Amino acid sequence: MKYPLDHPFSLAAEDVVKQIQTDIHKGISQNEAVKRSEMYGPNIFKRQKQKSLWWIMLVQFKSPIVYLLFFGAVVSLYFKDVLETIAILVVIVINALIGFFMEMQARSSMNALKKMDIILARVIREGKTRAIPSEQLVPGDLVPLEAGDIIPADGRLVVVNRLQCDESSLTGESLPSDKAIDALKEGTVIGDQHNMVFKGTSVINGNGKMVITGIAAQTQLGTISSLVASAADTITPLDKKLNKLSRKLIWITLGMTAIFAVTGFIQGKALLTIIETSIALAVAAIPEGLPIVATVALSYGMLLMAKRNAIVKKLSSVETLGSTGVILTDKTGTLTENKIHADTFAFPDENVKVHIEDHVLKFPEGVIKSSVENFNKLLLTGILCNDAVLSPNAKNKDNTKYSGDPVEVALFQIAIAAGLDTAVLLKQYVRIGEVPFSSEIMMMGTLHRTPAGDFAAAKGSVEQLLEKCSNVQSGAHIKVLDSKEKKEILSKSEQMATSGLRVLAFAYRSAKSLDAKDFMNNLTYIGMAGFLDPPRTDIKGAILNCRNAGIKVVMITGDHPQTALNIARKVGLIEQDNQKVITGKELPKSDSLTKEWRQRILDTAVFARASPKQKLEIADVFQQDGFIVAMTGDGVNDAPALKKADVGIAMGIRGTQVAKETASIILKDDSFTSIAEAVAHGREIFQNIQKFVVYLVSCNLSEIFIVTILGIVMPGATLLPLQILFLNMVTDIFPALALGLGSGDQTVMQRPPRDPKMNIITNKKWLTIALYSASITAAVIIAVVYCKEVLHSDDRTCNNVAFITLTFTQLFHVFNMSSAGDQLLNNEITRNKFVWIALIICSSLTFMVFAVPGMRLVLGLSVLSLKIWIVTIIVSLLPLITIQIYKAFSGKQQAKA
Repeated sequence: MKYPLDHPFSLAAEDVVKQIQTDIHKGISQNEAVKRSEMYGPNIFKRQKQKSLWWIMLVQFKSPIVYLLFFGAVVSLYFKDVLETIAILVVIVINALIGFFMEMQARSSMNALKKMDIILARVIREGKTRAIPSEQLVPGDLVPLEAGDIIPADGRLVVVNRLQCDESSLTGESLPSDKAIDALKEGTVIGDQHNMVFKGTSVINGNGKMVITGIAAQTQLGTISSLVASAADTITPLDKKLNKLSRKLIWITLGMTAIFAVTGFIQGKALLTIIETSIALAVAAIPEGLPIVATVALSYGMLLMAKRNAIVKKLSSVETLGSTGVILTDKTGTLTENKIHADTFAFPDENVKVHIEDHVLKFPEGVIKSSVENFNKLLLTGILCNDAVLSPNAKNKDNTKYSGDPVEVALFQIAIAAGLDTAVLLKQYVRIGEVPFSSEIMMMGTLHRTPAGDFAAAKGSVEQLLEKCSNVQSGAHIKVLDSKEKKEILSKSEQMATSGLRVLAFAYRSAKSLDAKDFMNNLTYIGMAGFLDPPRTDIKGAILNCRNAGIKVVMITGDHPQTALNIARKVGLIEQDNQKVITGKELPKSDSLTKEWRQRILDTAVFARASPKQKLEIADVFQQDGFIVAMTGDGVNDAPALKKADVGIAMGIRGTQVAKETASIILKDDSFTSIAEAVAHGREIFQNIQKFVVYLVSCNLSEIFIVTILGIVMPGATLLPLQILFLNMVTDIFPALALGLGSGDQTVMQRPPRDPKMNIITNKKWLTIALYSASITAAVIIAVVYCKEVLHSDDRTCNNVAFITLTFTQLFHVFNMSSAGDQLLNNEITRNKFVWIALIICSSLTFMVFAVPGMRLVLGLSVLSLKIWIVTIIVSLLPLITIQIYKAFSGKQQAKA
């Protein structure tokens, strides 16, 4: 026995049976099944070891800042400063717990694959049909298929009878796949392998038999599962930028510590003093609040996005979505409704486009009478020559639901919308004969008996059905169908097919009595109907919003190229005359992509007949070119690319469980519009992150400068490590949190996405931060020198003055975070209610530590005179006044330029 077979779709059915050593009628024996099970294993996917809760918790500590905090805690413990050690460890634990609880649900997508895996399957062994768990199926098993079955493995069809399968979750093809048993050419893409059925898809019509040619990892679904497992989780841009910023702060700290240590050594200071001040420098440099503020800001963003119908599973995806430059979107169910509608009708005299509005059929103005008569006859033929059945839960005419072939269901829907009582007509026209659809004749016919006589209804391939027609109807007139008219009809059908429609022709025959064996000849041609999965109504505006924001939208689908182009034009993805589409067959393998091919991919907006692996490779090309990539999708075939993308976005309603588990964002309403809104919110969040990072870093740098300068010129007044930790965890973190929760700039979607390589703090921002830090440092030094030289305060009082001045300088500094050009008293900072709450909390806590004796003792504080309090508060306002004057002056200079 040969397994796995190479391209079973390219082999004749009898050759497959022979090579895999089975029987087309009896299947294999039970003993042979046991042998093959031992040889090839069970029909289940390899279990991917799930991350434990402990591991998810440990990952929260993976950060340079956290490493530095741990080091600070160890050093503090070594010098027996227990309070400082506990304070630092509390910071670490709080941040870890927030991240843990927000990301705990981000589990492996393999859980969803396992759920799809365990089903009961019928199998024919030794000529008898039995039901067994699908995991016990083996290569060579003969499996019968009927409507409603979930296909348990990949297989080559050996018997078909009007068999149709829904493969949209695997291929992206919205229309059902009509199955046949004829061999196909090698290289046929999965969407065109009509003699194969695939694990995880479903049978929606007809019946047949298949010989299993692939189980577990050898199935198409198994290949996708391995791609999902192998697609590495990328480090998000925000994580990279925060880590880079942390490393830069570490180097600044080491540099300032070295300067202080060398200076202290030259001045002959005690080693213990040098070490203690160095620790203070290290604590000053670490923005302890940064990981907490970033986590809380992103968590708040998650809550706001949930209100906008976007459930975020991965914290950092909130900001990453805001920097997205390319959205790779599936077609079926994302840009389209994933429902087949009759789009265009072509009659001998004209083409008619109709639409249903509030369950009522609407004709365009000016439709001629003959077309209306042909339309009514076509609808009658369509509901008679139809195997769709009424669902048990149907309640009334408007809610009538049919199940079966989506095209046949669409015919019932449009007939009901046209006002036809389908139930009454089916009773009047009693079916007495049938010619079922087959891939050989490419059409279907039914014979009906009525009190007025017999009526034959037929539908199918235009070319094949015309061969059975001798007449053509035009309104009330019936004339002979000549060769010229046939050519015109065929030309019309080709034009409709080229526009991406699935075209069916309709014909009928009526007489007093018709032969049940010969009613499919001498038919009268009525017209054609073109069926389409229509675009969602809100898509065009959403795509326009993305374009205005500089975001490139690219469609990647497993559907037919012409269908893809047609939808792309309708939703405004490409211009009407754009014919540029790349098919999966054309795409070279990833290791063979030339520079020219890469550029061609980057310049193309429509990809058709793409395999799951190719979706992954297309995403990779855009990422390598520097784009932040968001991938949307709802099918199993989208899962690998959803994981590979910087942001994976799954559809919550139509999305498969696999897609939802793999994605980092799930849209509750399946609306592309929600993506545009989420991108806007992501951009606002980045602006907030940038504000609070600038605020925190400028505050921390000022602490470094103050500790260094005071350590050299006035060691007794140097800030203590625990005082700095209090500042970083209280007076820094609350205003920073307030900045992170702001509403942001409302014009973010009118600008292109920022350069993903751009750091959170640009060179220009570093200059601004240096200015902020220098002004804060100057204020603190002025206050300390004034108290020392003018008020003749002792070292402990000067230390307290430095502490109070720095506290209020940093609190007032939050107002410097307003955008350039904004008014001093009316801007996004003063309008942010969280800022005022933060200032009240921080001021209260500062006064409280001076008022409570125990806290004063821990932080090394004293009871100060009113004069000193007044001096410190006044001096604390100097940086705010200085910066606002500078902003006003620089704003005027820019306006002149």
